[in-house]
Amino acid sequence: MPEATGDDVVWQSSPPGSLYEHIRVASFSIGADGLIDQWSGRAAELFGFAAREVRGKDPLEVFVPPEFRAKGYRKLSEILDGKEWTGMVPYVLPSGAGGPEGRQHGLAEVYVMPSETDQGERGALCVAVDVRALRRIETDLASSQAIFGQSPFGFILFGTDLEVQRVNQRFATVFGGRPSQHRGRTVHDYLKLGEAERLEAALRRVLTTGDPVTEFKLVGDRPGTGGPERRHWSLNLYRVGSGTGRTLGIAAIATDITHRHVAAREAASARRNLALLNEASARIGNSLDLETTSRELLGVAVPNFCDTASVDLYQSLLTGEEAPPGRWASSEESGGGTARLRRVAFASAVSDGPLSGPGELHDGYTSPEVGAVHRFPFSSHSAGALRSARVRSIPGEPGSLIQSTLAVPMVAHDTVVGLVQFSRAKGSEPFGDRDRALAVELAARAAVCIDNARLYRREHERALILQRSLLPPGDPEAAGLDIACRYLPGNAATEVGGDWFDVIELPGHRTALVVGDVMGRGLRAAVAMGELRTAVRTLALLDLEPAEVLGALDEIANGLGTPNGRQQATRTAHRAADADLAEVYLATCVYAVYDPVTRRCTFANAGHPPPVVVEPGEKALLLDVPPGVPLGVGGEPFEQVEVELSENSLLALYTDGLVESRDQTLEEGLAAFRASLGHAEQPLEDVADHVLTTLETGHGQDDIALLMARIQGLPAESVGDWRLPREPRSVGRAREYARAQLVAWDLEPLVDTVELLVSELVTNAMRYGEGEIRLRLLLDRTLVCEVWDAGLVQPRRRRARDTDEGGRGLQLVGMLSSAWGSRRTPRGKTVWFELALPGSASATEPTVEQLLSMF
Repeated sequence: MPEATGDDVVWQSSPPGSLYEHIRVASFSIGADGLIDQWSGRAAELFGFAAREVRGKDPLEVFVPPEFRAKGYRKLSEILDGKEWTGMVPYVLPSGAGGPEGRQHGLAEVYVMPSETDQGERGALCVAVDVRALRRIETDLASSQAIFGQSPFGFILFGTDLEVQRVNQRFATVFGGRPSQHRGRTVHDYLKLGEAERLEAALRRVLTTGDPVTEFKLVGDRPGTGGPERRHWSLNLYRVGSGTGRTLGIAAIATDITHRHVAAREAASARRNLALLNEASARIGNSLDLETTSRELLGVAVPNFCDTASVDLYQSLLTGEEAPPGRWASSEESGGGTARLRRVAFASAVSDGPLSGPGELHDGYTSPEVGAVHRFPFSSHSAGALRSARVRSIPGEPGSLIQSTLAVPMVAHDTVVGLVQFSRAKGSEPFGDRDRALAVELAARAAVCIDNARLYRREHERALILQRSLLPPGDPEAAGLDIACRYLPGNAATEVGGDWFDVIELPGHRTALVVGDVMGRGLRAAVAMGELRTAVRTLALLDLEPAEVLGALDEIANGLGTPNGRQQATRTAHRAADADLAEVYLATCVYAVYDPVTRRCTFANAGHPPPVVVEPGEKALLLDVPPGVPLGVGGEPFEQVEVELSENSLLALYTDGLVESRDQTLEEGLAAFRASLGHAEQPLEDVADHVLTTLETGHGQDDIALLMARIQGLPAESVGDWRLPREPRSVGRAREYARAQLVAWDLEPLVDTVELLVSELVTNAMRYGEGEIRLRLLLDRTLVCEVWDAGLVQPRRRRARDTDEGGRGLQLVGMLSSAWGSRRTPRGKTVWFELALPGSASATEPTVEQLLSMF
């Protein structure tokens, strides 16, 4: 603690932390007699002798080795004669007293200065320094200087006032000048305000607390010939003190970590790019819609990769054209620009600026609106990218917010499907090589998804066209039925299913109602549906029972899944060999045959949802029809149920897409469907529309087929029914019954034809049939005549030879009627023919040539 002892003199009462604390300086004096008269405490520490041991003794005898004493006496006499002397003096420590570091001998540099007492006697004042301590300090200084000067790191020593006290050559090389020129500077001379204040606060904290600071990051500019160069440094700060604890300042070791920062930034960029690609894999391609996939691409890229982006796809891809999209327009069309493209998506991360949005000038053309069809000029970078299928860099327009743009062609399977443009605004980091590679990868992934969506859309449209072509055209008509039908395909995200319905006219004004669903999706399901529908119509013409129709369909469905459509026996024998080639086709189907005369309907079901019937004034009911197994399973017979339906009742057949979805179970859907039929008395078309609008039919997860029929049986006055005994006069009686009924129906133009054909059929029944004969006439949109008997032999039409007297009856029936045939019944067979009503477009008379061809 300093103490004031005078006006101008300040004495230090505590030991100074000076160099003398380290170099061991000692002092003593020699009197005129050459003996020691004064001995300091430092001398006692250096030489190892206490003052009482040496005062009044010869110094040479006390600590100088004997071999050096003679020379010592000569020098001592010269000193006492008034001559100064400086030199190295070896000395010996007293026995049993180890010196510093355990030494027994020492070497001191002694400074001897003559002195004079008050009596005029001459003496000497001696100052001795431990030479080994000096040499150790010299070594330490040399080592420190070597480390300080030759270190590859920048070294700065700040004083307690935070001014630079010393820097090494490395620091001076970075910031210019000689090391000595940096003395007295502050951190504000090297760094900008913000960084300088941060470093200054850290220096003060280290100076105050003594806690070192490591890895202190700084950003600054390094002077260079081409202008300031941005650099990154890492500093280690620690407080420096003397051996006595006095604070000298703060030392800072600076390491240039710019390369490390660049490497870390590149690694972060690589991780960001990888994360972006992972996000692209997860988000792009979730939809099979071209526009949605394009928007998903922009959703990934903006703002994570760029500030604005747009996608243009070839118009031919969007319209489903098969022409190659890369065709160039003629000069008459657009000055030789690209083929037509449509701007399908645009995204911007900056809401306050247009950023080359619609209407802005970009790449030599005006950016189009989303949804607009346009062409890129031939000389534009965008057109060049499409031509070469390579990335092109587009500089920003003067005055635009865009800094640069990457025009990246979207290539899938060696085909360019469009162009995506990634743009960055001014102030953003420019596109680099890594960014170009990432842009190509993003565009390629999106292009593959878009091409897959295009292929799916094409297959979906073809399957939908095929499916619609196989459905009944327009509104089907049937005798004794008012029919309404609806078909709703799934949305674009789901493949076309195998749902179908059909209305088939059968002999006797009967009608077959069919609704089916092939399991699976896509073109294969649509083709299988077409084959099954064709088979149903063929089997229906054979006039088989509903259970027999489904049994035959089951065999056909099994054949669809095997090579060459082989039949069951062959399929069973070779099932193992053809296992890899076979595909399983399963389908559900409900087949119903309605007779308008009796209003009875026969149902057979193959794993399909049950029919629904609504009786007048009653609630909707599910018909209890044995469900059976799906078609294609095989091995199980099908059962059929006959139900009598009331007049004006409603029958509904449907597929599972109407009553079942991911969000609704089958039971819930059936309950909702029955509830939607609460106003079945309304017009049938209105009822069908009400069902579709009430139920959850907008999910688009599956196709929906709905077939509704209002029961309207044939009136009793439109039916003529007679039973005839097996006797010859029954033929004439049959003609009389037919003539009278036709006159009652005002169908006199058909009397002669009907009498002739009835005579032929009744005669054949009597000649070749068995049991009682039944004659029935039915009038609806056409006239149908049926002749029933108990015989099982089906009539077969053949061409009579010229010499045959008979055999031309069925030829005559086939020529005069619009249609004819026979079918089996539970008690025999029925032979029938059909005639068009007078005045209808199908009513024709046979020509003379046709009549003569029978003979």
